Order: sequence, then structure tokens, then C-alpha cells
Amino acid sequence: MTTDILIIGGGIAGLSAAARLAPHASVVVLEAEAALAHHASSRSAALYEPRYGTPAVVELSLASEAFFMAAEGVLSPRGLMMVAKSADATAFAADAATMHLDPMPVAEACAMVPILNPDVVAMAAYASHAWDVDTDLLIQRFARDVRANGGQIVTGARATAISRADGHWHVTTGAGDYRAKLLVNAAGAWVDQVASMAGVAVLGFTPYRRSMARIPAPGGLDVSRWPMIFGVGESWYAKPDAGALIVSPAEEHLMEPHDAWADDMVLAEGLARYEEYMSEPVTRLLSNWAGLRTFSPDRSMVIGADPAEPAFFWVAGQGGQGFQTCPAASQLAADLILGHAPQVSSSLIAALSPGRF
Repeated sequence: MTTDILIIGGGIAGLSAAARLAPHASVVVLEAEAALAHHASSRSAALYEPRYGTPAVVELSLASEAFFMAAEGVLSPRGLMMVAKSADATAFAADAATMHLDPMPVAEACAMVPILNPDVVAMAAYASHAWDVDTDLLIQRFARDVRANGGQIVTGARATAISRADGHWHVTTGAGDYRAKLLVNAAGAWVDQVASMAGVAVLGFTPYRRSMARIPAPGGLDVSRWPMIFGVGESWYAKPDAGALIVSPAEEHLMEPHDAWADDMVLAEGLARYEEYMSEPVTRLLSNWAGLRTFSPDRSMVIGADPAEPAFFWVAGQGGQGFQTCPAASQLAADLILGHAPQVSSSLIAALSPGRF
């Protein structure tokens, strides 16, 4: 099959880019797994917190705000709280300033989250500028936009060979052979493997595992209005989830690309860090899982044409911020591909360009 643009990767990066491109060109998305968003995109903490991440990520997140606020049903209020012990005052102040959190009395924090232990929590800070993201709704919205504009999404289409001839990319998959002038690499943890297969120099992306545990609502309390809570230095976090809590050790363990799973010991250590701040112990797990957060060498995303092979376009290195940045990131990718004037600053384009490596 021949198309204008082939996108490898059916996670949030590939689908959002496809949705922006489909009104202007023929697009095919190739997803290796049997379902869309099987890996990192389906295992996200799903929070839109525009002050979280590197400066480039923050700029993309802020540029995404108008889309999110206009997207009915995608966001719901959550809020964000940081707690700390007295020994962590310096780190607490730095994190609060970076993320625009306002200090709040510990008693007020305990009223908001009644399981906080006031004998341990010495400092707290809070901001309302954090929202839950309905990730499935967003994925389905972008997929619907792709199909409504004539694009195709093919699952079970793992690329097994990529070559270039006669001005086209030729991609062999388990679902058939595809041909396109432009290849978009949005393959998540596998982006360097795709580049290598295509004969393009790898950029040095590193996938890191992050684990999650889902636990019953502590003490049988209604947790629905609790904010997301995290420790200084993002040493752990907890977030309400459908009447329960998800708790993460917030670890970064270097991994090869694979279908990740949680490590029992890492989960236990993370849950212990969480429990230090709480008056209710963790008595059992409802479920657990893990995902891979993939970073470029400078931990900022890579969006742009490869400097040595302009027909190979990178949309990579979301590093766990794929959902909160996808509106602006996908628009930038589409603008660069289509030759439209980008809606973000030239300095941001340079900060995201693959040519910086």
C-alpha cells in the first residue's frame, strides 16, 4: 500500500500527530500491538500539570492548555499537593518554586487528605492547576479524527524491515507492506530500534521503568476529591483512581524496550516511602503494573526531521509527559511536516530539534 505519510507507533504521540496530518495528506498509522496505546500511553498517571518537566516540556504543556480547556470531558479537576519532612526544607522550597505550588498549613493539608500523619508531615504546598486526563477519551478522539479524514490505523503491524528506494520508504510488517515518502518515528521506547532498522543514526534514547500499585481507598474513605500527592524530589506519588489510590515509587530503572512489568521489591520500597507520611497502612494491592518512560540524552522531546535524512521525522522522547504535551507537540510536528508556520517559539523548535545532538 502506498501513502503520503507512514507513522510507526500508535500511542499518544503517533495518533495525535496523525490526527493533525490526516486533513492534509494520506496517513497510515502502524501499531505493533493488537490494540492502540498498549505500552506507555495506557500506563500513564494521566495528569495535566503544565509546570511539570523540563523547560521545553513546560512550554509545550502551556501551549496545550487552550486545546485541553476546550476539549469537553477530557479534563477533570484534581489539584496537586507536595508534602515533606522538616529535614527536606531546602528541596521542598525548590520543588514548590519550580512547580508554582503555594505553601499551606499542615493542618489544612490534613483536612484535605485526612490520612496524612501530622507527626511526620512538617511542610505542605498545593496548587489547583492540575487536572486528571481521560486518556482513553483522548486516544479515541484522535483515532476518530484520523479515520474521519481518510487516514488508516493498522494494529498488529510490527515493522520487521525498513528500506529506502525510489524516493520512498518501504516498511514490511506482519499486516502487509507499506510505502510512503515520509516516515514518522513515534515508536516510544523502540524509536532507536526503528531508526537503526531504517539506516538512520540513533540518537541515544533511554527507556526507564516506572511502577504503579493500585490499593484500596485507605480506611474506606472517599478519595475522589483528594489531590495528587507526592514526596519531595518525586520520591513517590499517590493519586485517586476510580475509588482507589494508585501509588508509585516514581523509580527510574534503565531498561531495554519491552512490555514492562512491576518489580515487587521496588513496589514494596515505594509503598514504604508513601506509608511514612500516612496514618493508614497499605494492607493489600488490587493490581500493579509498570510502563517505560523514554528520554532523549538531554531529557527533552525530539520533534523534527532528521538532519541527515529529512524524509525521516522524529516524534520521540516523551518521557512520561506525552499526554500533557500532545496537543502542542502534534501541532508542531504537523506544521514542520506540512511547511506551515509553527505556532510555538523558534527557541522551542530548536530545543526540540534532532539536530541538537
